[in-house]
Amino acid sequence: MMASLYDMDVLAWSIEQAALLRERRWSALDIENLAEEIEDVGNSVRRELGSRMAVLIAHLLKWQFQPQLRSKSWLKTMQVQRASIARQLGKVPSLKGALTDDDWRQEVWDDALVLAINDTGLHEFPDMPIWTSAQIPDPAFLPR
Repeated sequence: MMASLYDMDVLAWSIEQAALLRERRWSALDIENLAEEIEDVGNSVRRELGSRMAVLIAHLLKWQFQPQLRSKSWLKTMQVQRASIARQLGKVPSLKGALTDDDWRQEVWDDALVLAINDTGLHEFPDMPIWTSAQIPDPAFLPR
């Protein structure tokens, strides 16, 4: 069985598919792989949001559980992540649904725990989210 262009060189394949779309050559399109790649774009955007949220949550955890080590650097990181999250939610409004998806929130929380534990060496962090979906991205929110 001969490998398809998609399997051999996804960049060349994507250029070819874009040209076919622009030329309206519908029958020549690789529909299955196009559908998969379109889904992957959505998943990638969601992963980016999750990654930014995990970094933000890790810093919020460090802020709460290591008050003696609080720094301007931590504040700056939280500010940058919150601004990026706000921009992303503004550009892709359907991502707002992820913020209230319990499974997604738990996955992000778990990722944040790994970051916070690796950064601090502490293992006393809560296993479940302790802040709301509204609190975490709120620029005015800082845990005590």
